[in-house]
Amino acid sequence: MKALLEYYSARSNTDENLFSAPDPLQVLKPLAHTPHAPVIALICALFAYGNAGQIVKFLNSLNFDLLGSDEKTIKSALQGKKYRFQSERDVAEIFLALRRLCECDIEKIILNGMKNGEIINGINALIAQIYELSEYRSAGYEFFFGKNFTTKPTSPYKRYNLFLRWMVRKSDIDLGLFSRISSSKLLIPLDTHTHKVSLALGLIDRKVYDFRAVSALSAKLREFDPHDPIKYDFALYRLGQSREIEELIKNLK
Repeated sequence: MKALLEYYSARSNTDENLFSAPDPLQVLKPLAHTPHAPVIALICALFAYGNAGQIVKFLNSLNFDLLGSDEKTIKSALQGKKYRFQSERDVAEIFLALRRLCECDIEKIILNGMKNGEIINGINALIAQIYELSEYRSAGYEFFFGKNFTTKPTSPYKRYNLFLRWMVRKSDIDLGLFSRISSSKLLIPLDTHTHKVSLALGLIDRKVYDFRAVSALSAKLREFDPHDPIKYDFALYRLGQSREIEELIKNLK
């Protein structure tokens, strides 16, 4: 199984593959070394739900220089901008909150929150910090940022794990802008497609799409590569996108 995933990872984790189909990284990569790159990456990751083409189209319509602008300018420039569950006001309030996050060290927030070395606790700390930046609340705003947990996680936190994959991994198409978090700590940015592929390949048996499935799959991938387990995200994603999984399962049987 490790050899199989290594093979499909090698076919999928190049810039050529990145730009062959819509991907939010296409928007982020040219901005990777701009002053607000970590916050821009977070915006791209948290808007990464729904149709990939529509995600990229919406992200390309945004002016990320607004993160350095005043409140009046932000609200004026974002008039008419809305995306799926986020209204025009939601989008403006998201930018206003994240403008304040630009003054913070996101990596440090995550590191300080990593109780027992678990990165999910760092994600929880980041979400809590974000909600302290603004009193605004709405269904769209809270969907965008997600909810932190008080006892244990249940959500897969796919978009935050995608953000961290981009920011921590220093190879392939990822950016590696964070230097203090180890790639060994990362969790798989599991979506419904990669969940189904993982079940079909026998990597996990957790049929519910939740954090327990994320944890189980990440642990399994860590057996294959304890230092960089999430590199296999490329293979699982490719198999989920194509019809190759059907032929592959037949051969495995």
